Amino acid sequence: MAFEKLSRFFGMTEDDDEDYETENTQDRAVTEDVPMSGSTTNSVDNVVPLNNARAMARKIVISEPSIYADAKEIATTLLNNQATVVNFSQMDDQQSRRVIDFLTGTVFAIKGEIQRVGDKIFLCTPAKFEIEGSITDVLQSDKDFD
Repeated sequence: MAFEKLSRFFGMTEDDDEDYETENTQDRAVTEDVPMSGSTTNSVDNVVPLNNARAMARKIVISEPSIYADAKEIATTLLNNQATVVNFSQMDDQQSRRVIDFLTGTVFAIKGEIQRVGDKIFLCTPAKFEIEGSITDVLQSDKDFD
């Protein structure tokens, strides 16, 4: 039985050629019975607009960690493709440096970015977020208006 399966696989038996011919005639009969109008409605239902990804709302999470363990929650939001603004005003400098190191590693792993926004505020974004400009540009333009 195994030899027959192998010989069929490599096309060494002549009996299989007859089976293929009968299967092809059956397939032709089935395809002739299907109306064209039914197939076009199915293909229209499968069309998805290209800007559907833009329609999905992106979230930016604001986080104020108070202990080092909060860094894991922030990393989880980044892994879920959500940008995070992190305010370290509730932490001392040593712990905030440790959290920043942890988040820098997380952002590097997901090919995202981390930027300083304020004195103790950082913006962490996943890979497909675009960040334009900087805070110093905004502050400079505000001084020009004064």
